[in-house]
Amino acid sequence: MTSAVDHWYLARLGSRADNAAFIWDGGALTYDRLHDRTTAWLRLLEQDGIGPGDVVVVLGDHSPSNFALLLALAIRKAVVVPLTQLPQELIEQRCSMACANWLIDNQPKEGARGDGDVQAAKITSLPSPDGHDLLTQLSTGGRAGLILFSSGSSGTPKTCLLDLDALLETTKTERKSFVTLAFLLFDHIGGINTMINMLGQGGTIVVPPDRTVATTAALIEAHGISLLPTSPTFLKMLLMSDAASRHDLSSLELITYGTEVMPETTLKALQQAFPNVRLKQTYGLSEIGIVPTRSKAPGSLWLEIGGNKVEYEVRDDILWLRAPTAMLGYLNAPSPFDADGWLNTGDRVDVDGPYLRILGRDSELINIGGEKVHPAEVENVLLDAPNIVDATVVARANPVMGSVLTAVVRLDIDEDGRDLKKRLGQFCRERLEPHKVPIMFKISDTPLHSDRFKKNRDIAS
Repeated sequence: MTSAVDHWYLARLGSRADNAAFIWDGGALTYDRLHDRTTAWLRLLEQDGIGPGDVVVVLGDHSPSNFALLLALAIRKAVVVPLTQLPQELIEQRCSMACANWLIDNQPKEGARGDGDVQAAKITSLPSPDGHDLLTQLSTGGRAGLILFSSGSSGTPKTCLLDLDALLETTKTERKSFVTLAFLLFDHIGGINTMINMLGQGGTIVVPPDRTVATTAALIEAHGISLLPTSPTFLKMLLMSDAASRHDLSSLELITYGTEVMPETTLKALQQAFPNVRLKQTYGLSEIGIVPTRSKAPGSLWLEIGGNKVEYEVRDDILWLRAPTAMLGYLNAPSPFDADGWLNTGDRVDVDGPYLRILGRDSELINIGGEKVHPAEVENVLLDAPNIVDATVVARANPVMGSVLTAVVRLDIDEDGRDLKKRLGQFCRERLEPHKVPIMFKISDTPLHSDRFKKNRDIAS
C-alpha cells in the first residue's frame, strides 16, 4: 500500500489524537479514528485497484467516512467527484460527464450510522469512458483532482476539474480552529473548502441531519458551534424566526456568507441581532476555489480580495481573478481563462480604492428600454418595505420596452393584492429611478429560494 503516513495532511490528523473531528448522527468521532478510517479506505482502494488517474464518483453527504474517502482518494492521486441528492438518471449523466470509471455509493444504509465499516460501501466499476486531455494532464503531473458541477442555471452544468492537492495545500499554514456547522453541501466548493480547512486546522465539523433554522439553532446551542458558514437567504430566515429567543446562540464567533448578494437590510439586522459576532463576506466559484477576503469594516458589504497568490482585476466593471487554486478547465466546454490565466467571474462590481462591492451576476442584468437594472438593487429596496418577508425581481417580455420588471414577494401578514401593488409602487418610486420600479407585483405562498438556500429566480419566473 502507498505509505499513507508520508502524507502531511493525514499525519496532521493523526497528531490530534482524541480531539473531536466530527459530531455526526448523535455521536462524536475523534481525529485518531478519522485517521484510522482513512487508512482503512486506502487499503480497500488499493485492494480494488483504484489509484492514480481514476475518476471516482462518491455518492453521499458530509460524514466522517466520506471525508476519509475523499482524503484517501487524494492520497491515491485519483479524481474525486462528490455527488449528493440526485435522482438516478442525473447520477448516470454526471458519471458520463465526468468520464468516471468508478462509482462508490457511501450513503448511509437504513438503520446504519454510515461512518463505520468501509466494507459497507458499494463499489462499482463503470464502463471505460473516453478520456480527456485535462485528466491526462493532471495524472501525468502526479496530482489528485476534484470535479464539481456548476449550478446549470443557464443549461447543462459545466464540469469543472480542479487540482485537489492545491486545495489541500491551502491549509498548511496553521490558523484558528472553530467548531463549524457543515451547512454547505458535500458537492459544493464551499462545503469541500469548509471540511478541508476546518479539519486541517484541528477544528470540529458538526454535520446537521437537516438544514432547517430550528435544527441549526439547536445544534449551535448543543455543541457550542462558533462558525456558521451559510447564505444570505438562510440568515434572513434565521432572523425572521424566533430561534434566537429559544436557543442560546452565544457561542457564535463568526458568521460567513456567500453564494449570492447580501441585502443591506439583512446585514444591518444581523449586526443588531448578533452584536458580538464577526460577519464576513466570502467569495468563491467552482472554477477558482474560495479566495481570501477582508471586510472594509464590521458589517460592511465592501471587501478586499487577495492574498495567498490570489490576484484580481476589474475590467469594464467585471471582476477577473487569477489564483493557484483555479481549475484546470471544463471537461465539456471551452476554457474560460484568457491567455494569461485570468478568469472572467461574470460578477459586476463597484470599486472604492482597494475595496470591491459585489453587485451580482452580469448575466442577471435586465434591459429596460436601454437602461440596465440589476434585480438585487430593486430587491434590496423591497425588503425595506413593511410586511415583506422576501422578494425576487424578474424580467417580463414587453413589446415596447423589451422587458419590464415584475416583483414576486412573500408577505408576513396577508394583504389585499391591489392595496399591496399601490403601496409597493409608491414605496419604490420614492427610492428608485423610474425604470427600476416594477410594474407588476405578485404574492407567492412558496419560498423564493432553492433547497440550497440560494435565491431562485426560476421559481419566480
